[in-house]
Amino acid sequence: MSLLADETLIAGWRCYDWRNARALLEHKFFAEWKDLLEVLSAFRLTHTQLSAKGGNKTEIAGSLDSSFYRRGWVEKQFHTAISVDGVTEETPTHDIDCYRNRVAVELEWNNKDPFYDRDLNNFRLLYDLRVVDVGVMVTRSTSLMQWLRTNHKMLEKAPGTYGASTTHFDKLEPRILGGGAGGCPVFVFAMTEQLYVDDR
Repeated sequence: MSLLADETLIAGWRCYDWRNARALLEHKFFAEWKDLLEVLSAFRLTHTQLSAKGGNKTEIAGSLDSSFYRRGWVEKQFHTAISVDGVTEETPTHDIDCYRNRVAVELEWNNKDPFYDRDLNNFRLLYDLRVVDVGVMVTRSTSLMQWLRTNHKMLEKAPGTYGASTTHFDKLEPRILGGGAGGCPVFVFAMTEQLYVDDR
């Protein structure tokens, strides 16, 4: 079993739907869906961004986050706790990159692939707590990861910068199919090499 790619929704992106996330976004969260389509339609992978030095937030992740923040999305942490026999233990959730109106968006550009487990588990927990209705993953397609590895010299990157154990769709798909997000509907936007623009 595998998720079926839709390459017609936004040029340069492969999109994947799990548990009817798209229908939920289109009909219940129309404004958030519109933001997702507009922000990602306008996005390009420029040479300047790709050749920039990494850090806590790369140029790519930062530019996408900023585009959502300008539209009223926020970075969000939910403060949760477990209480047993009057003893309460704080159990804060991982910060969601972009959140608005019960829609949670996580961006994974070039992290280690276990970050997917963290993100999907967060979707599962927040869905079960009824504070998130749909999770959205924005990440790299596997073909883009392979293109980046092939062109690492042009991008002034070390050969191991885009390793096999970094975040790309082939690492995400089995985690979704294996139930990593529990009952939470998930929509995936996977960027492809078609988004590359040489702005040198």
